[in-house]
Amino acid sequence: MESAPRYLTAALYKFVDLPDFEALREPLQACCEAHQVKGTLLLASEGINGTIAGLEPGVRAVLAHLRADPRLATLQHKEAWAHKPPFLRMKVRLKKEIVTLRVPGLDPNKTVGQYVKPQDWNALVADPDVLLIDTRNDYEVAIGSFQGAINPNIKTFTELPAWLDAQPALQGEKKPRVAMFCTGGIRCEKSTALMKMHGFEEVYHLEGGILKYLEEVPPEQSTWEGECFVFDERVSVGHGLQTGPHELCRSCRWPLDAEDKASEHYVKGVSCAHCHDQRSPEQKAQLAERQRQVELAEARGEVHVGAHMPGHGPR
Repeated sequence: MESAPRYLTAALYKFVDLPDFEALREPLQACCEAHQVKGTLLLASEGINGTIAGLEPGVRAVLAHLRADPRLATLQHKEAWAHKPPFLRMKVRLKKEIVTLRVPGLDPNKTVGQYVKPQDWNALVADPDVLLIDTRNDYEVAIGSFQGAINPNIKTFTELPAWLDAQPALQGEKKPRVAMFCTGGIRCEKSTALMKMHGFEEVYHLEGGILKYLEEVPPEQSTWEGECFVFDERVSVGHGLQTGPHELCRSCRWPLDAEDKASEHYVKGVSCAHCHDQRSPEQKAQLAERQRQVELAEARGEVHVGAHMPGHGPR
């Protein structure tokens, strides 16, 4: 029998005023290292965002350290379990934004859209007068989305403002009702704040994101189609947050299903149909060698430090 998963992953974020965020970095890094917790946490004046993983007592200790700050006392997190450590290092980084949108003056701590609980989401988006917008990147939308959702076909979140500005349906004097969603909720905080900044009064976003919806809404009542891309070792999840069938291309990090891996352009660790023509022969040779070293390390029961772990989208 397969042993129970040992490693706890905690994904978290909170928009909150942290003018002293730089001073928080070293104590937080030290706490994570003391408890052998790894991952990435971002600190900015607007709040905190990131994912950490490790043995359960260590992760709980880091979460307690964060919540000891009164400003983070209500910090929420989402949990997942893994059989292998999903991260190799611990990084606490100082950033201008905890999720980058590059819109001056935008502050989700002051103005944001209206939360909609997963159980109420279907009724809202069933209204034909509501525009349903997927705020995620193209490689995420490619493997799943809500029925009827508009796909902006953006490669990065920073492209969303320009896309919104180019939509005729959003430019009239009479502003439509808009519902927006993302993986865990953080991008929707900023995107709905952006809509409010532009004069939209009725703006909604899915509380807890797609992940909370898949966790709480039964499949027979769901309007979700496909899988949800996640930025950790699972790659994708479905209803009940069951791990999906996707793997990452270790060259470009595009999520691949069985059909993708059946492509003539797929070479494990080297290329896939999305990137095979973007790599030189020299690069492919280097990737092949890296894959060989990864497999040798796995045979020894080790994790190869050169292996790309999930956490970022396609390059």
